[in-house]
Amino acid sequence: MRVKVLGSAAGGGFPQWNCACAQCMGVRSGTLKARARTQTQSAISTDGSRWFLLNASPDLRQQILSSADFVPPAGSRNTPINAVVLTSADVDAVMGLLHLREFQPLQIFSTIAVRRILTEENSLFRVLTRSHPPVKWETLPLDRLMPLIPPSPADRKSGLFCKAVPLNGTFPDYVSESLRNSLSQEEAVIGLTFVSNEKKLFYAPNLPGTGDHWVRSVEESDLAILDGTFWKDDELNAIRKGSKSAREMGHLPLWGDRGLLRQHFRPSKTRRVLVHLNNTNPVLNDESPESRIVRDAGWEIAYDGMELAI
Repeated sequence: MRVKVLGSAAGGGFPQWNCACAQCMGVRSGTLKARARTQTQSAISTDGSRWFLLNASPDLRQQILSSADFVPPAGSRNTPINAVVLTSADVDAVMGLLHLREFQPLQIFSTIAVRRILTEENSLFRVLTRSHPPVKWETLPLDRLMPLIPPSPADRKSGLFCKAVPLNGTFPDYVSESLRNSLSQEEAVIGLTFVSNEKKLFYAPNLPGTGDHWVRSVEESDLAILDGTFWKDDELNAIRKGSKSAREMGHLPLWGDRGLLRQHFRPSKTRRVLVHLNNTNPVLNDESPESRIVRDAGWEIAYDGMELAI
């Protein structure tokens, strides 16, 4: 599998467009040793010709244009993008779908709950039905592998399979109470396990931090791309009093009691990468003590344009 990190920041990007904190000002002026980042977006492929987008960020158009892998074949109105796989109905995970309203026939894989939120409650996404044929929704069952690319008869280990791992998250605030009450809470936020040729990727840019059943998915994978949004639980409150904590916003912080870096993973072959980095997170500064702690612990910090292969 090839994995392209097209964007690695949390909502708003880095620098955030309306923020003048020390880190955003530092990356704007060039005085901070850090990379500018767009909002989190990844893509995977097993053959380099068919790509699956993992979520659809608000920055999706420019991210697609940034990679030669997504250039349409000469003289065509087509794209190497095969499908989109959604982990939630969060705005930062789905807004980019609107950039694809002039696409070729395309599939969107999601839980039933996420599909219902986008198709029943939010009329803006009805634009997706205007393509000919309209977008095809496919249901991701929980805790069961399903084929995205069927294996060849000659090699049953080939192809690409996906499993939705429930993460005990919550639905976005914009979902009405009436619809929320009819949805399965387990389907609100999922991680994604991808399997191809006995190699495994676990993708979870949002870890709500309730429970640790997802740890096994990390330990069983060759590559894990995980939520690195905040360094501390009270990170935002230290900047702006009254702000929600990381956990209240659905993100497991990196540091502190029961933080991601304090998780006791069994020794394994897993390559671990942090993504979805908020503009306030000090690990964005390559020279910060927090960045060194992360790297010394064996983690990598994602950046736009990063490519990984397993």
